[in-house]
Amino acid sequence: MQQKIILLALLFATAFAFSQEKFTLSGTISDSKSNETLIGVNLSIPESKTGITTNEYGFYSITLPKGTYKIQISYIGYETVEQTIVLTKDIKQNFLMTEAGQQLDEVIITEKKATNIRKPEMSVNKLSTATIKKIPVVLGEVDVLKALLTLPGVTNAGEGQSGFNVRGGGADQNLILLDEATIFNSSHVFGFFSVFNPDAIKDLKLYKGGIPSRFGGRISSVLDIYQKDGNSNQFSMNGGIGLISSRLLAEGPLVKDKGSFLFAGRGSYAHLFLKLSDNKNSVYFYDLNTKINYKLNANNNMYLSGYFGRDVFSWNGNFTNIYGNATLNLRWNHLFSDKLFSNLSAIYSDYYYGLDLNLLAFKWNSGIKNYNLKYDFKHYITDKIKLNYGLSGIYYDFNPGTIDPSDSQSGINHKQLEKKYAFEPSLYIDAEQKINKNLSLSYGLRFSQFYRLGSSTVNIYENNQAVVFNHDLQIYEKGTPIDTKYYGRNKVIESFDNLEPRFAASYQLNENQSIKASYNRMTQYLQLISNTASPTPLDVWTPSDNFIKPQISDQVALGYFRNFKDDNYSLEVETFYKKVKNRIDYIDGADLIANEAIEQVILNGEMRAYGLEVMLRKNTGKLNGWISYTLSKSQQRTPGRDATETGINNGSWYNSGYDKLHNLSVTSSYILNPKWTFGANFVLQSGQPVTYPNGQYQYGIGDEAITIPTYGLRNGDRLPAYHHLDLSATYTPKPNKKKGWQSEWVFSLYNVYGRKNAASISFRQNMDTGANEAIRLSIFGVVPGVSYNFKF
Repeated sequence: MQQKIILLALLFATAFAFSQEKFTLSGTISDSKSNETLIGVNLSIPESKTGITTNEYGFYSITLPKGTYKIQISYIGYETVEQTIVLTKDIKQNFLMTEAGQQLDEVIITEKKATNIRKPEMSVNKLSTATIKKIPVVLGEVDVLKALLTLPGVTNAGEGQSGFNVRGGGADQNLILLDEATIFNSSHVFGFFSVFNPDAIKDLKLYKGGIPSRFGGRISSVLDIYQKDGNSNQFSMNGGIGLISSRLLAEGPLVKDKGSFLFAGRGSYAHLFLKLSDNKNSVYFYDLNTKINYKLNANNNMYLSGYFGRDVFSWNGNFTNIYGNATLNLRWNHLFSDKLFSNLSAIYSDYYYGLDLNLLAFKWNSGIKNYNLKYDFKHYITDKIKLNYGLSGIYYDFNPGTIDPSDSQSGINHKQLEKKYAFEPSLYIDAEQKINKNLSLSYGLRFSQFYRLGSSTVNIYENNQAVVFNHDLQIYEKGTPIDTKYYGRNKVIESFDNLEPRFAASYQLNENQSIKASYNRMTQYLQLISNTASPTPLDVWTPSDNFIKPQISDQVALGYFRNFKDDNYSLEVETFYKKVKNRIDYIDGADLIANEAIEQVILNGEMRAYGLEVMLRKNTGKLNGWISYTLSKSQQRTPGRDATETGINNGSWYNSGYDKLHNLSVTSSYILNPKWTFGANFVLQSGQPVTYPNGQYQYGIGDEAITIPTYGLRNGDRLPAYHHLDLSATYTPKPNKKKGWQSEWVFSLYNVYGRKNAASISFRQNMDTGANEAIRLSIFGVVPGVSYNFKF
C-alpha cells in the first residue's frame, strides 16, 4: 500500500511538473549612453539557479515556469541591474546598462561565477578594450594582439612580429575573424603593429580549445573580434595622437534609436620625418573601419561593415612593397520567434601583396580572396537546452603570383602563375545543456567538405611521388613530372570530407569551484607556404590537393577553476594534449616563392603539443591584474615514407619553430587616484628554436676559396631567452568630466632595462681576422612613447 502511495505521488508530481505553464523572457541588452548592444552579458535568476548570456548581437532568451523572478544583470565595467519580473506570459524586455565609475573601469576582465564556474566553456579568454589600453606596448601604440601575449598558452612569433602562436601551433593555424570576415595577415609594418584599431573594437574572444562547432577551417585557435555598431543616440568622436601614428573615430545616429554609423581611420607618419632628413626610404600604413546598422523593425536588423588596410614600404626608390587586407560583410538579423534567432551573412575577404622592383623593371602581385555565404541559428529550446546550428559555403580564389614589366625597357615578359580555386561547404550543430545543478554539457558536430577545383594543369609523377629520395646522397630531391592532366573550370581535382566532433563538460564542485574537460577535432584545408615561424607578406596560401593533405587536429584538455573571496581572486589551471596529422615540412634547400610546383618540395608529417597553463587573477581593488605561466612542448616529425628513406631529422621528433618551454607573463594596473593610473607588464619566454651551423668546409682553392657552413638537426638550438619589462602611466586631467571635451595622456616605457632580445642570430666570417662570428639582430632597445587621447 505504501509503495502504491509513493508511486501515485511520483506520478502526480511528474504530471504537475509537465503541466506547469512556461513562458519566455527575451530581448536585447544595450549601453544606455550609445545604444550599443553588449556581448556576453550575464542574466541570472537566483531563485532557479539558472541564467543566460547575450549573443554576438546582444540578444537573450530564457524560458521559465510561470512565476515571479528577480532578474540580476551583470557585466564588467557596468553597474549591476536588478529587476523583478512577473512571468505570466511571454515578455519582450530590453535592458539598458550604465557604465560604472572609474574605479570599476580599470577592473581586469573576469567572468562571474555563473559563467566561469558553471558554464562548460573552457580554454577561452576575453579581453575588453579598456583592459587592452592599460597594457604598455612598443612606442606607446595600443595593440590588440600584443595583449593576447599576456595570456597563458599564447606566445609571440618573434621579436617585432604581430603573429602569435597558441598551444604550440603555427601562426597560420589561427583563424582570425573581424566581424566574421577572415583576416589573412594581422600585421602592419611587418609586424610592429596589428591591423586592429582598438577604438573600433567592441568584443574580443580567443578560443584555444573547446572550440564551438560553428568555427572551422583552422586547427589551433579562433580569435573572434566584433566591431562596434556605432552610437545611435548622439554624434561623438574620439581619437589619439601618438609619436608615429594617429587615429580618429566618428559615430552617430542615422535615425535616432534605429540606426547608426561608425567610421574609424588610422595612419602612421614616420616616413615624413625620414623625408626631412633626406632619407629616401619610406614605411607607413593606414587602415579604415566602417559600419552601418539599421533596425528595420522589432524582428529585423541590417548591418554593413568593412575594413580596408594597406602598408607601403619603399627602399631608396628601387623597391616598393604594398600589402594589406580588405573585407566587407552584409548581415541580416531576423527573429523568427522569441526563441529562434538567426543571422544571414554575405562576406568578402581579400589579402593582397604587391612588389615593384624598379631595378629589375618588373611588378609582382599575389593574394587570396574568399566569398562566404553563411546562415546561423540560435534556438533557445528551454532554460536548460540551447541549440546553435547553421551552414556555410566558402569559395576561394588563389593568385600565387602575377609578373608584369614595369616599363617599356623591361626585359621581363608577362607571366601569370596558374591560379587555384577551391570550394569549402560545411554545416554544424551545437547543443548547450544543463543536466542538473552541478553538471553542464556542450556538444556538437561539424561536417566539412573541400573541393580543389580547376581550371588547372596538374603534374603527374611516377608512383605519385612529387618528392623523390636520392639513396646515394641520402637527400630528398624534386621529382620530375612524367605527364600532366588539365582540369577545366570548376572541375574537381581532389575532394575531402571530415566529421569534426566537439565536446565540453563542466562539473561544479560547489559555488566557487568546478572541473572541466573538453575535446575537439578541427580540420584545416588551407596551407601556408612559408619557412618562417610567423606570417609575413611574402607567405603564400595554397589549398589542399592530391599532394598536400588537409591538417587534422585532435585536442583534449582538463581544467580546474576556482573563485576566491567573493570573486576578488580567480584561479584557472588547464592541461592539454594536441596531435596534428598532415603538418607539412620542407626538404632541405626548398625554394618556396613563385614555385609553380610547390608539391616538389613538401613532405607530409605530424605534430604534437602538450602542456600545463596556470592563470591567477586579482579582479578588484586599486591593484589588479594577472599572472600567467605555461609549461609546454611543441614538436614535429616527418618520417620516411618507407624503411629506405631517412625522413626529416632521421624521422625523429624535433622542436617545432613554435616551441617555448617556459612562458611567464605578469600584468598589473594600479589606480593611484582618479587622475593617475599606472600599468606594468613583464614577459619571460624560452628562446625560439633555431638551427645553428655545426661545422664548415671550404670550396675552392687558395684566395678564391669560400667557407660553407654545415648544419645539424633541425631546431636543435635556441635563441637566447626573451624577456622585457614595460611600464605605463595614464594621466586624466579632469576625471569627473563626462561631457564635452575629455582627454588623457598616456606615457609608456617599453623594455625598461634595455634587453637586446634576439630576433635572429646569423653567422659569418670576419673578413679581417678570418674568424667565424655570430651576429645578433635586435630590433628594440629602450623605447619611450607618449600619446594624447581624446573624445567629445
